[in-house]
Amino acid sequence: MTTTELQSPTHGRRFRYYDLIMASFVTVLLCSNLIGPGKISELSLPVNFPLLGDSISFGVGNLFFPIGYIFGDILTEVYGYSRARRVIWMGFFALIFATFMSMVILALPTDPGEPFNATLQPALDIVFGNTYRIVIASMIAYWVGDFVNSYVMAKMKILTQGRFLWMRTIGSTMAGQGVDSMIFYPLAFAGIWSADSLIMVIVFNFFFKSGFEALMTPLTYMAVNFLKRKEGIDVYDVGTNFTPFSLKD
Repeated sequence: MTTTELQSPTHGRRFRYYDLIMASFVTVLLCSNLIGPGKISELSLPVNFPLLGDSISFGVGNLFFPIGYIFGDILTEVYGYSRARRVIWMGFFALIFATFMSMVILALPTDPGEPFNATLQPALDIVFGNTYRIVIASMIAYWVGDFVNSYVMAKMKILTQGRFLWMRTIGSTMAGQGVDSMIFYPLAFAGIWSADSLIMVIVFNFFFKSGFEALMTPLTYMAVNFLKRKEGIDVYDVGTNFTPFSLKD
């Protein structure tokens, strides 16, 4: 039977699916940040929309990045803020390592005796050679956005007494994704893109990612209900220390 616990509900406990969700979250985060930014796609629209026109261009990583927020919502809803906080930090450390690894690999000299390197090195530079400005902006936006998402999710659960999961998942995602976009794009592209382009991209990404969360609500309900039943836990973060600077349960 599912139990509702109020203080330090996950301390010292081992869970069957927590590590699996953490690994899935980090995988989505790394792939969307390392693979997605390497390609810009353009889609034709059936009609000419105001501001957008008859086509839209977007980084393909945006198609998958919102999945990370769904995992974040599930983690906070089922296991509580403190466990979600640990996963957010794991993702942050993984991004740092992936960035360091990319820098080392790109900086190492190529073997002139291998003809394929003449084609491979420029391709690696394009796909993985993001500027420091973009890398720093991405890390800051991820860290702040995910903590905002988890914090809003946990607080809304207390305020709604565990009801209206759909409202909490969509509301927390709107807050987290909004902060993420408002941090990333100005830090990464202010002075490079025009102000109009920055605003248009921020608005588009906000509505796209929030809309994706809304569409995935039925799957989120299924995952949350399954995990609460199997893990025997349903955390309300009453008395939780919401500082992001901790790895304690």
